[in-house]
Amino acid sequence: MLKKQLNRISRHNRVRSKIEWTTKRPRLAVFRSNTHISAQLIDDSTGKTLASSSDLKMKKGGTKVEMATKVWEDIAKKAKDLKLKEIVFDRGWFSYHGRVKALADAAREWGLKF
Repeated sequence: MLKKQLNRISRHNRVRSKIEWTTKRPRLAVFRSNTHISAQLIDDSTGKTLASSSDLKMKKGGTKVEMATKVWEDIAKKAKDLKLKEIVFDRGWFSYHGRVKALADAAREWGLKF
């Protein structure tokens, strides 16, 4: 494997090891590609996805950061229906800036704690 890939894997393992989730606090997993972003609320105790959203399903318009905010607004509505107030934010191996940070800030604006 390339050193770049090994660094990415170790960064992902380091982030994941610090996350503590429970049934009451599902994990918000974020995936970001060069062009799209998606998010899932996952209950790891049962291994089920509670809610998911992606900008692939939405109308294109605006910047990538604006699309990340729209993704969160969609998943926040689903979280409110599930009566979730606290989550655990799992950014994976992605840096906490740009679209990932915009998604997290939008989550805080909607009243979720993490």
